[in-house]
Amino acid sequence: LQASASFGDLKVNMPELLVAAETKQSLLRLSDGSFGIMPSGWDEELAPVIELGRRHNDSLRFHAAQALVVDALLKDNPPAADGTFAELRQKLANAMPQPRTEPPTLAAELRPYQRAGLGWMHFLRDLELGGCLADDMGLGKTVQAIALLLHRSAQGGGPHLVVVPRSLVFNWRRELEKFAPSLKVLDHAALARDERSADFGDADVVITTYGIVRRDAETLAEARFDWVVLDESQAVKNAASQNSKASRLLAARRRLVMTGTPVENRPEELWAQFEFLNPGMLGKEQDFGRLARDEKTRVTLARVLRPLILRRTKEQVARDLPEKIEQVVYCELTPEQERVYAEVLKRTRADVVGRLEREGLGAVRMHVLEALLRLRQTASHAGLVATELKGAPSGKFEALLELLEEPLAAGRKALIFSQFPSLLKLLQPELKERGVGFAYLDGATVDRETPVKRFQTDPETPVLLASLMVGGHGLNLTAADYVFLLDPWWNPAVEAQAIARAHRIGRTGAVVALRLVARDTVEEKMLALQAKKRELASDLLDATGPMADLTAEDLLLLFSR
Repeated sequence: LQASASFGDLKVNMPELLVAAETKQSLLRLSDGSFGIMPSGWDEELAPVIELGRRHNDSLRFHAAQALVVDALLKDNPPAADGTFAELRQKLANAMPQPRTEPPTLAAELRPYQRAGLGWMHFLRDLELGGCLADDMGLGKTVQAIALLLHRSAQGGGPHLVVVPRSLVFNWRRELEKFAPSLKVLDHAALARDERSADFGDADVVITTYGIVRRDAETLAEARFDWVVLDESQAVKNAASQNSKASRLLAARRRLVMTGTPVENRPEELWAQFEFLNPGMLGKEQDFGRLARDEKTRVTLARVLRPLILRRTKEQVARDLPEKIEQVVYCELTPEQERVYAEVLKRTRADVVGRLEREGLGAVRMHVLEALLRLRQTASHAGLVATELKGAPSGKFEALLELLEEPLAAGRKALIFSQFPSLLKLLQPELKERGVGFAYLDGATVDRETPVKRFQTDPETPVLLASLMVGGHGLNLTAADYVFLLDPWWNPAVEAQAIARAHRIGRTGAVVALRLVARDTVEEKMLALQAKKRELASDLLDATGPMADLTAEDLLLLFSR
């Protein structure tokens, strides 16, 4: 970029202009000894250009990825441009995102706003730029990304790499199996370290974790991917972190990040994600941070980034949404949980199978109920069955806390239900450690009005912890956008009542309800039985209820590993 200032027949060239802008001079000495008066605020208008470019002889030089930035910065004062840049500007002017219909092999029908999202991703591909899909949680960012990868694979593109937090690996696998069964998926996170390499054979999609990218950075950097997708990309928001540095080593033709909270605390968090998406586009981190904190230049930066960030809230797409969005989120047990669960399962299975053989199906109801209770407790937190493990990690807590980050950062509120008050009490220190305000409600709470009012009206109390049975009756909790069911209750009606505390008259916008299910546990098997036996309910002691419908084979399935 070259520029000059004219005063009659006299000119001041770029180097002198840059010095004057940096020193905030309003008078420029001209070649004949006189002075030229610069217009008010001229240095502020030049500030973003100076900050984001680098000096090169008598001009400012920009990275190719900054073409969009240069075009936006000069929007109000179009320059004379060489053919290449003029062609690029025309391409930018003509490239408008258009909704795209989902590929025929996608086992889902996208909603209108999701088709718009798919069209936006194709728009990014055409511009050869990366972007941030920043839709609210529950609006289906995953299925939009899967539609994109499916389309590219049909064109011969691939392999694609999807990087996720460890707790979401299984959920991505399930979503790919459900929506894109034709894609060959490699669970890279499930491989032992000595099995991991940069050779992904004929895989269409490779799923891995931020931890593995960090540990195997050099190996993964040898691979060449079509698209690299970072899910929950707030994991790379600190540019100095190992996660962020390792992700920038990945080689890809196109890049996408997905997060409902692209900026939580500092503008530099956005810079870190864009340094992955389009290296060099936003200049140096400290320069971008300084510009983003200035009210005037922040408007210019927003104009630069607007085409590359797609953000839709539930309110904006309300017409396209059902009133309730219900999802199952699968969680991995921690190694300690897995050990305790295996021990409990071994004991309870031996007890149930022995009694089943000796006494028959009708006589084992109570023992089945007790055994299932212990297994379900262990699946949520090992500390519920082993006092010494109350401070141990829990796979469900890890997943829940990750899922909470996005809505809380966006100012949303969440209900967290559990059948076990003791589980909610184990969760309280985790929330306190993260500075999350909460109210609490269980069967022992005498004054229900106070915690409910705090949750409904206090912005510093974004979470309400409630026991499932107490929360299922007589409460109006319309401030909640999200409902988390920590341990799925086997009676769908009870769950529906709990969700209805938020989804009721007075509520505007959709409610997102997420059931957290521990993978490879009795919880997952119980869901499978629910699907098989629609009448299955929670009251196992009712002789006319579901126990009458359960066979010995069903019980053995529940207590299998």
